[in-house]
Amino acid sequence: MSVDSASRREFFKAGAGLTLAFYLPVGLAASSRGKAAASPATSSIPLAPNAFVRIGTDDSVTVIAKHLEMGQGTYTGLPTLVAEELDAAWSQMRVEAAPADAKRYNNLLFGPMQATGGSTSIANSFMQMRQAGAAVRAMLVSAAAQRWQVAPESISIHQGVVSHLASGRKARFGELVEAAAQLSVPQEVKLKEPKDFVYIGKHVARMDSKAKINGSAIYTQDIHLPGMLTAVVAHPPRFGAKVKSFDAARAKAVKGVVDVVEIPTGVAVLGKDFWSAKKGRDALVVVWDESAAFRLSSAEITSQYRALLDVPGATARKVGAADTALAAAHTQLSADFSLPYLAHATMEPMNCAIRLDTEGCEVWNGEQSQSTDQSKIAAALGLKPEQVKINMLYAGGSFGRRSSTQSDYPLEAAQIAKAIFKPGKPVLVKLVWTREDDMRAGSYRPQFMHRITAGLDAEGNLVAWKQRIVGQSILVGTALEGFVKDGIDMSSVEGAVNLPYATTNLNVDLHSPKLGVPVLWWRSVGSTHSAFAIESFMDELAHAAQKDPIAFRRKLLTEHPRHLGVIDLAMRASGWDKPLAPGKPGEKRGRGFALHESFNSFVANVAEVTVKPDGSFKVDRVVCAVDCGIAVNPDVVRAQMEGGIGFGLSAALHGEITLNEGQVEQSNFTDYPVLRINEMPHIEVHIMPSAEPPSGVGEPGTPVVAPAVANALFAATGERLRQLPFKLDAAKSA
Repeated sequence: MSVDSASRREFFKAGAGLTLAFYLPVGLAASSRGKAAASPATSSIPLAPNAFVRIGTDDSVTVIAKHLEMGQGTYTGLPTLVAEELDAAWSQMRVEAAPADAKRYNNLLFGPMQATGGSTSIANSFMQMRQAGAAVRAMLVSAAAQRWQVAPESISIHQGVVSHLASGRKARFGELVEAAAQLSVPQEVKLKEPKDFVYIGKHVARMDSKAKINGSAIYTQDIHLPGMLTAVVAHPPRFGAKVKSFDAARAKAVKGVVDVVEIPTGVAVLGKDFWSAKKGRDALVVVWDESAAFRLSSAEITSQYRALLDVPGATARKVGAADTALAAAHTQLSADFSLPYLAHATMEPMNCAIRLDTEGCEVWNGEQSQSTDQSKIAAALGLKPEQVKINMLYAGGSFGRRSSTQSDYPLEAAQIAKAIFKPGKPVLVKLVWTREDDMRAGSYRPQFMHRITAGLDAEGNLVAWKQRIVGQSILVGTALEGFVKDGIDMSSVEGAVNLPYATTNLNVDLHSPKLGVPVLWWRSVGSTHSAFAIESFMDELAHAAQKDPIAFRRKLLTEHPRHLGVIDLAMRASGWDKPLAPGKPGEKRGRGFALHESFNSFVANVAEVTVKPDGSFKVDRVVCAVDCGIAVNPDVVRAQMEGGIGFGLSAALHGEITLNEGQVEQSNFTDYPVLRINEMPHIEVHIMPSAEPPSGVGEPGTPVVAPAVANALFAATGERLRQLPFKLDAAKSA
C-alpha cells in the first residue's frame, strides 16, 4: 500500500531517466524500508549538489525538498531556484519530500542536522539549489552537444527545450536524460546574473495549492494502513506528575478498544479507530503521583517575575555606563512590559504514525526536525538511526511546535509501539493528540517580562538604555543547553542585545527562572516579546521628547540603511505625513509605527485603529514594508507577511495561557481564541528591491504588529498598553 497520489504513482512508472538524486517514495513495507536502510541514502552517497534533482523520460523535473512544507512556501521556493538555473518550464516542475538523511539534506545554517526552522529554508538553499539546477543543465547541454556534434556553447535551453539555433535541432529533456546520466556531474558551474532571472523575483504559482485545495495533499491524519491502531494518551493533569496506578477495566470495556499500556508520559489507550480510543481514555481511571508536580498559578509566577525585575540578572550586553548616564539624564523614563505563555495552536494538532518490526521502524509525520526525532526514536527503540525511516508529510502549521527539542509526540508514538510490540508481528500505530491534549500538555512560548529604563538629554536625544528581561530559557534542560553561555540564552534576549538604536550607554541583563512549565520556540522566538517591549517604549520616548515617532527613530538609525529603507517605504505607502481620516461620531482613530529586525530581515509596520465609544476597537489597516533581500517569490513573501501579521495580531488580541495551581486553564479555541476573519485588518505589503541574499520571511512579520497597534491605540486614546493580550481600560469599564 502506498500513500502516494495516483499521479505520483504514474510518475514513478515512468521513472527511467536521469536520476540525479537517490529517493525512496513514501511507501509502506518492511522490504522497502530494508532497502532504504541498506541504500546509499543512509550510507555511501556523499552530499552533492545533484542530490536534489531528478528528471524523467517524461520531461518532468522533480526537486527533492529537504525542508518541510508547513504553509510557508518551501515546496514552491526550492523548485523555483532549480527551475531558474535549469531553464525548465514551470509546468514540468514537481516536488517531493526528501528522506531523513542529514548527510545530504542538512540545513546549511544549522550544521550537520536536517531540520526546518528559523526562517532558513530559502536562505540556506539559495545557492545550493541553484547550483544543483545549473549542474543538471550543464549535463543536458553536454549530452545534446555530443549527440549533435556541436560546441556546447552553441546550445541554449528555454522553457525546457534544448536547442541548437544554427541547425534548428531541438530536444526535450526526456530525450537527453539517458545520455546525460552517463556523464560526470560538473563540480564547477556558472550561475545566472540577477538581470537574467526568469523566475526569481517574479510571479510563480504555488506548487502545493492544487493538492491542498482538492484534498489530495497527504497529512499524517490521512495515514490509514491495514491493521493500524489509533492511540490517545492520558497525560498528567499537572506538569511533572507521573502515573501512580491505573485501572484499565472500564476502558477495555469500550467497544473498539484493543489495549491499554503505560508509557513514560502517561497511559495510552489503543483502539481500532480514534473515537473508540478517545472513549476508552475518557473511561480510564488513573491515579497520579503529583508529589513532584508543578503547582504554581499565573499570579504567583508573575509575582516572582516582578521580584526579579528589581534584581540585576546575568549580563547579556554592556556598553558604556548606563547607570551613570541615567543619573545625569535630563529626562528618565521606565516601564514594565508583560507577555503571557502562548500555545502554538496549530490547525492540525500533533500526530504521528509509526510501523515497528524486528528490522526497524518507519515513521510518517509532518516532520520539522528529522535528525533530532530520528536519533531519539532510535534510542528509545534500541535501534540505529539509519533503521528509522522518516517520511516527511505536509504539516498543517507548526510555528515551532513540531521542532521539539524533546521530540515529545514522535517519541511518544515510538514508546507506544514498543509497549505493544511482540516479536514476529509488526506493529502499526497512529498517535493522535487532540487539541485539548496539546493545549494542556504541550509546550509554550515562555512568559516574559521586560523592564526598560532610558534617559534623554535636554534636546530629547537618547543617552542611556537599560533593559532587564525575565523569562524561562528554551534551551536549559535540553540537548542544546551547551549554547547557553554565562547564563545567557540568546533566544531570550534576541532583539535586545542587538538593539539598533544609537546609544553610547547600553545594558541588557537576563533572569532565566527555572519553572516546571515546558517551553519551546514560538514563531519568531525572542523577537515576539523583545520587539513589543522595545518598540512600545520607543514610542513613549518619542512622546516624552515631543518628537514624531518615526523622526525620533530615524535620527537614531543613521548607520542602519536597511532599517531606514523600510521606514521610508512604510511612511510613503501609509501616507504617514497626511492626517488620518476621522472616524464616525464618537469614534477615536489612531496610527502607530513599529520596526524590527529578525532573521536578517527588516520589517516596518504602520497600524491604524478605530476605538468605538464602548471602548472596543478594531485594527483597520496595516501597512507593512519588508526588506528580505532578494524576494525569490514576491507572492509568497506577501503571504508570509500577511500571515505573520495575522498570527501576531491573534496573540496581541487574544493569546494567553494561564495556570491555576499548575494546571493549564485553556483547552481549545473556545477559551483560547485565534484571530477570526472579521478581525483581520486590510494589509498592504511593500517589498524593498534588494540585491542582498534572501533572508527569512516566515517569522519576521509576527513581532512588529503588536507594538504598532499598541502605539496606534495610544495615539487614539492616550492609554499605554504594556501587557498582552490588550485590554483597554475604556473597554473594561464600558
